Amino acid sequence: MITTLEQLRTLYAPPAERAVKKQLNHLDAYCQRIIALSPFCVIATAGEDGALLDASPRGGPKGFVKCADAHHLLVPDAGGNNRLDSLTNLLRDPRVAMLFFVPGVDETLRVNGTARLRDEPEFLHRFDGERQLPRLVIEVQVQEAYLHCAKALMRSRLWDAGTQIERSELPTLNEIIVAQMGSSAAPETQADMLQRYRQQIADEQGAG
Repeated sequence: MITTLEQLRTLYAPPAERAVKKQLNHLDAYCQRIIALSPFCVIATAGEDGALLDASPRGGPKGFVKCADAHHLLVPDAGGNNRLDSLTNLLRDPRVAMLFFVPGVDETLRVNGTARLRDEPEFLHRFDGERQLPRLVIEVQVQEAYLHCAKALMRSRLWDAGTQIERSELPTLNEIIVAQMGSSAAPETQADMLQRYRQQIADEQGAG
């Protein structure tokens, strides 16, 4: 078992100079371009007092996350399951990490910093006309930004249509949840669930 940094480092070569120096403390033009093209990111947050970490997917039209300037991102909160795991964590611990994906591009962008939850009109109305106005906006103060190499997505062949899994390979989400809850309720079909989600998304966009 590896328990010390010294043990760990014996297994790996030192990082290349480029891997260390590529880290920025702001969003340069290249980072901002990636964010403007990204329709999907993952947000990681931490709870207080040693609580488990949380990673949450966020999606929207490309550029749904806005660069207010080279040091600040604005993430509109969209309707979800109302557990509010990420938002609750950020109230307790402002540290946040984000990973941006661009479909068809194997490189990803990592952004680390601290966050505040903003509900002032000047923040909400930055998203006028794009979708339903968010109830709040996550304002991220960027402290670290760097591009991650393509190898992970190349290995996974994430964007390769030939690697896509038929949805029928898994039970529907509702079948899984009903089983996990030990419920006797009849699960919603996959088609009905997708239609419900499409309607919710259409309602959001229609309210913009």
